[in-house]
Amino acid sequence: MKTNILSALIAFFIVASVFSQENLNEYKYIIVPKQFSFLKHPDEYRMNGLAKFLFEKYGYSAFMEGDQYPEGYFNNRCSALRVDVFKEPGMFKTRLKAVLKDCNDKVVYTSKTGESREKEFGKAYNESLRDAFLSFKALNYKYTPKKGQTTTVVKQPSVVAKNEEISNNEIQKLKEEIETLKKQKQEEAKQVVAPKAQVVQTVTKEVVVAKPVVSKSMSGVLYAQETENGFQLVDSSPKVVYKIQHTGLSNVYLIEGKNAIIYKKGDSWVAEYYEGKTLKQEALNIKF
Repeated sequence: MKTNILSALIAFFIVASVFSQENLNEYKYIIVPKQFSFLKHPDEYRMNGLAKFLFEKYGYSAFMEGDQYPEGYFNNRCSALRVDVFKEPGMFKTRLKAVLKDCNDKVVYTSKTGESREKEFGKAYNESLRDAFLSFKALNYKYTPKKGQTTTVVKQPSVVAKNEEISNNEIQKLKEEIETLKKQKQEEAKQVVAPKAQVVQTVTKEVVVAKPVVSKSMSGVLYAQETENGFQLVDSSPKVVYKIQHTGLSNVYLIEGKNAIIYKKGDSWVAEYYEGKTLKQEALNIKF
C-alpha cells in the first residue's frame, strides 16, 4: 500500500515537472524587479542581481526592470514572465521561494522552497535563493514558442514620431517667439549704435580743445595677447603694461583702470589720458 502511494507521488511530481517545463518554455524572457517583496530596499543584499545571474546561468534570458529591454519584448510583452521572491516562516531556518507570473498576473510557476541555516541575513538569503533556483536548473529550459502564436508589434516611440506629435499651433508659437527675439535683437543693436556716434564726437572734441601734450614714445615693443574683452599688452619681460577693452569703434580701445584710451593714428598707436587737467598723448609700438 505504501509502495503504491509513493509511486503515485513520484509519478505526480514527474508529470508536474514536465508540465511546468513545457509551460515555461513558451516564455522568452524573465523580468527581475529592482526590489523583491520581502525586502525593504532595491537590490538589498544584492538579491535581485543574484536572481538575474542565476536565471542566465541556467539558460534563461533575464533582464532587470527599467533597464534597456530586448527588442523582442516590445513585439510581444506577454512573452515575458515576472519573478518575485517570498519569504516563508521557518524555525531556525531562512526559507525563500520564487514565483513566476505572466502578463496577466497569473502564477505560471513556483519554485521549491530554498532553505538556509545561516544566521547572518546576507549569507542566509543568498544560500536559500540559490537552493530555490535549483528548481529552474532542473527544468532544462529551452524557449519554444507556441504553435500558431502571433505577436503584436509595438514599436518603441522614435524621436521622429515624438517630433511629429508637435501640433501646428505649437510650431506657429515657436515661429512667433523667434520673430519676437529677432525684433528684440534689432532694438538692442540700435541702442548700441547710438552711443557710438556720441563717443566719436566726445573724443574728437577733447582732442581738439585740450591741445594734448605729446610725450615721447615708449621704448620697446608691446605685444598684444587676446583676452575675453580685448587684449593685454605685455613687454619682453613679459610684464602686463596695459589691459585694453574693445569699444564700438574700429581701432579704439579703453584702458582698464585708467581714464584713458588707445587708438590708431596713421600707422602708429597712441595712448591718450589726463594727468590733472592736462591731456597727454603717448606713442606706443604695439604688435597685434
